[in-house]
Amino acid sequence: MKEGKLIVVSAPSGSGKSTIVHALLNQNLPLAFSISATSRPPRGKEQDGIDYHFLSLENFKKKIKEKAFVEYEEVYPNKFYGTLRSELENKWLAGQHIIFDVDVIGGLNIKSQYPKQTLAIFIQVPSLEVLEERLRMRGTESEALVEERLAKAQVEMASAAQFDVVMVNDDLEIAQNEMHKLIKGFIEKE
Repeated sequence: MKEGKLIVVSAPSGSGKSTIVHALLNQNLPLAFSISATSRPPRGKEQDGIDYHFLSLENFKKKIKEKAFVEYEEVYPNKFYGTLRSELENKWLAGQHIIFDVDVIGGLNIKSQYPKQTLAIFIQVPSLEVLEERLRMRGTESEALVEERLAKAQVEMASAAQFDVVMVNDDLEIAQNEMHKLIKGFIEKE
């Protein structure tokens, strides 16, 4: 099986990474989205098999024991996220390059397993105040969860230097255009 290139996009929750990744998928790039698995319930209009593979906590832990994940992490207590090995294999069989929207630790784990074929991009928010405003505007998390995400964001931002590229998302259109150029150049490079 010919392995394609991997584009890892990581950032704190609320940084705009999902918005940027979905915009890139609608552009003329040869990318397939890696749908992550999670043990958390769907939020808003999220759909199983489109936004995430929603697994029960028990099923997620069973797949860990079966070594079905390329990477996984318990991001919050009893809330696991991971990349199923089958996601990569199926997309590579179809001759596709893969883009990931994953947390910081997951992104670094993918990069460590596939160092030569991975471009790891960290989306930086202009400030923690901007991040807090974005999280609150989403209206999908409780106050306790917003506080938990902000605390986690401080730790994640300390890992930014371990990525190949750090991009500040203070203007969504500019960030999307810069990401497009960056990814296109990486895919075309032999």
